[in-house]
Amino acid sequence: MRLLIATGGSPHSENAMQLGAQILRARAHHFQAELHQPSPSPLPAEETPTVLMVIRREAERARAEVRLNHHLALLGESLPLVSAKIRVGHRADEILREATTGRYGLVILGKRPAHRLVTRFIGSTATRVIENAPCPVLVAKGQVRPIRRILLCDSGAQSPVLLDSFKRELGELVETKAEVTVLHVMSQIGAAPGVRGQQLRAEAEALMQAGTPEGELLAYDLAALQRINVRPQPKVRHGPVVNEIIKEAQQGDYDLVAIGASCRQGCWSILLENLERQVIAQIDRPVLVVR
Repeated sequence: MRLLIATGGSPHSENAMQLGAQILRARAHHFQAELHQPSPSPLPAEETPTVLMVIRREAERARAEVRLNHHLALLGESLPLVSAKIRVGHRADEILREATTGRYGLVILGKRPAHRLVTRFIGSTATRVIENAPCPVLVAKGQVRPIRRILLCDSGAQSPVLLDSFKRELGELVETKAEVTVLHVMSQIGAAPGVRGQQLRAEAEALMQAGTPEGELLAYDLAALQRINVRPQPKVRHGPVVNEIIKEAQQGDYDLVAIGASCRQGCWSILLENLERQVIAQIDRPVLVVR
């Protein structure tokens, strides 16, 4: 899995670098274990990560090189094989162009804090990258900490895609040290057709024992994670989807939240995309978005 870290030289871009460094170290240690070597091994050439800085005008290149070198230093000496690029143009366009032509498996970028009237909507660069990138996008928000607690939000619409991508992109982080909670929010708005009232109030174990669609979904997720030696905890919350995801993320003090972006059509697509944007805009910690 090849990693693209997009940086603009600002403080929130440093969060992206710090998060990228953490993932790259985990992958290097995982590669070391596979080769049975005593020290972390460099990643294979085809997985060499890229740090991309986008500038608006060619005249900014000299200053950008200074900022880029500063950000490369955040990766640490343990990861020397990094490709660095500077592109001129619109930031979202250039990130998407590099993500597509470079065949990356994950894009990491920071998100500028929202202000006033836009606090409920994600910034334009992150929006365009998330909605158009050919791979999952990890948005570095809030304080970047060692990833020890992960919240996997399963809407039911994207379970296999979300779970498979999560294992592929971040599996090394959770194999031995991270706790994973699989969350499903039971809401009249987000409920699947045919869900009965008592199911909207049921807890995770009750749903799995009853064999409801939501219970089968949770059981599938738990079994898949257990196959990579993770001991996940299922959890169900009841109420508005966005509010419950935000509450769980904060109350559980998770270091990373993973959500699946909708590919549905029609009114369902509009509704779910709005929920996803609200989660990304309001959450105060890193979030992985899988489309």
